[in-house]
Amino acid sequence: MDDSTALLVGCGSALVVAVAAAVGAWLVRGSTAVPAAWWAVAAAGSLAAEMAARATGGLADPATGAAARLVSLALAVCPTMSLLGAKRPQHGVWQFIVASLGVVLALPALSATLVRPGTPPDVHMLERGFLLILLIVGWMNFIGTRHGAAATLVTVGLAVLARGVLPFVPTGLAESSAPQFEAIACGSLALGAAIAAAQSAWAAWQSRRERAAPLIAALVGPSYAAIRETFGAAWTLRIAERFNTVAAERGWPCRLHFRGLEFGGDPDDTAWQRDALRALRALFRRFVTADWLARHGWPDQPDGVAPLKEGR
Repeated sequence: MDDSTALLVGCGSALVVAVAAAVGAWLVRGSTAVPAAWWAVAAAGSLAAEMAARATGGLADPATGAAARLVSLALAVCPTMSLLGAKRPQHGVWQFIVASLGVVLALPALSATLVRPGTPPDVHMLERGFLLILLIVGWMNFIGTRHGAAATLVTVGLAVLARGVLPFVPTGLAESSAPQFEAIACGSLALGAAIAAAQSAWAAWQSRRERAAPLIAALVGPSYAAIRETFGAAWTLRIAERFNTVAAERGWPCRLHFRGLEFGGDPDDTAWQRDALRALRALFRRFVTADWLARHGWPDQPDGVAPLKEGR
């Protein structure tokens, strides 16, 4: 595979990522995760444009190519930052903070292009370390979920593409710009994004099939699982912490964990179940709309709670 072909393969892979992210934005519609999906579309589009420009000779200058890559990387970490602030009511304003972060990370590229033409971006060690931290945080947020394998593929692909600006990377590897190497990295991104989109679509279909009224289905079934798979470990554990605090204060015989609900007490006592359902719904509504909950198996009539039964 010659260099131009490899770069075009990389461009096509990046476009696959953009399409998968756009599908993801549709699948999570009604939730505060939508901006993160659109940040991913922007990052993939930037990477595709860079690869296409390199394939046609538009970024023959290594310094210009390095600047373009830094811009793509600055956009690539924005989805992680967007998810970290994905709670109402501040999630909208948070996107301005995410955009500011992207601009700050891309400033060395802008400075090199406008002030020192022909020189590569001078990326400070603090920014290099921050990029590495954001890559690790994004991976850790989903490694314990259904999207663990997809998150690993995406993180590995991004790490390879970012090798030139990451700390602790050997000089030889950091300076390597073989198009075939980059095409493999983009392929890893595309495979991870496609797997994540397919898993989300399958989960949404399963949610419609498994819709049920009992509280146990609402907590450990589709709704809670969808929250976990959409927002990752950080917000899931926070929701569980807040719910368990309320449960302890009110004496409910249940505790919410990362994988679901543990409950005890009288299974025919539905009073606390109704209260628990309302409390959890209030927590979920900080992240998703009522329509989103309905699409993911939330009981149509929250007060019509059936008793908890072991083994259900």
